[in-house]
Amino acid sequence: MKKNASARVMDRVVTALLYGIAGFFALLLASITVYILYKGVRGATPELLSFSNKGIGKQLFNTVYLVFLSLLVTVPIGMFTGVYMAEYAGNGPFVAVMRTCIETLSSLPSIIVGLFGFLVLIQMTHSRPNLLAGSLALAIINIPLIARTTEDAMRQVPRSYYDGSVALGATRWQTVMRVLLKTSMPRVITGVILAAGRGFGEAAVLFLTSGMGSDVNFNNWNPASLSSPLNPFRSADTLAVYIWSLKTQGIEANSQQIADLSAAVLILLVFGFSLGARALGRRLQRKMASEK
Repeated sequence: MKKNASARVMDRVVTALLYGIAGFFALLLASITVYILYKGVRGATPELLSFSNKGIGKQLFNTVYLVFLSLLVTVPIGMFTGVYMAEYAGNGPFVAVMRTCIETLSSLPSIIVGLFGFLVLIQMTHSRPNLLAGSLALAIINIPLIARTTEDAMRQVPRSYYDGSVALGATRWQTVMRVLLKTSMPRVITGVILAAGRGFGEAAVLFLTSGMGSDVNFNNWNPASLSSPLNPFRSADTLAVYIWSLKTQGIEANSQQIADLSAAVLILLVFGFSLGARALGRRLQRKMASEK
């Protein structure tokens, strides 16, 4: 009896401790978010949100467009790498080396990836910093994240799903793509959210590869023109790079005000993307549950 009572007390203490830690970090996140939003909104004016040289509209568009270009590369490569690691690679020495390489790549400092991207994507190609180079450098960081998320998600799918699909006559590839990957998609979307969030906030990689300025004309939507917003070969600074530039090199009288507004918009952008992606994941999960 004494042992059971002691175990119950210990369980309550540990549970309360875990709730306290979770509450502390939730409060910390809420405090930081409210503080940044307050400082950003306090001095905001419509002019600062415009697409003129005095506003942050260009940087906002560059941020969304660069993350979109990066995800076009990151998601397919990362997902198929995860599928290969989970269902086809096995457990040989080559796989062990591959896992080590993926883990090492995911832990590289951003500035190292930025220097690599600058050397390979800018200097070796004799080009100027551009959106495409920035998106590819960002993909180098995020591919390991999505690969590991996809692999872990597929390994958590019950093996009976695979056996039942094969028993019904489906091929291995059909089973992997239409059953296992489809079932694990909500968890894979979580990896995409994390990758996009890092892309929205990354600066060290991008100021070396995508540039620190934007000469863009929003009246010109011809992708072949260097002044077009859709041209991936133009230089572009994102919100994170712009904040860094304002904090270190800003000479305008309202540099602090623009930086605060940029930080608030960046937080809202990340929250909005996360909520939208999670809503998509829940919708997919409900759709799959209704099909069973």
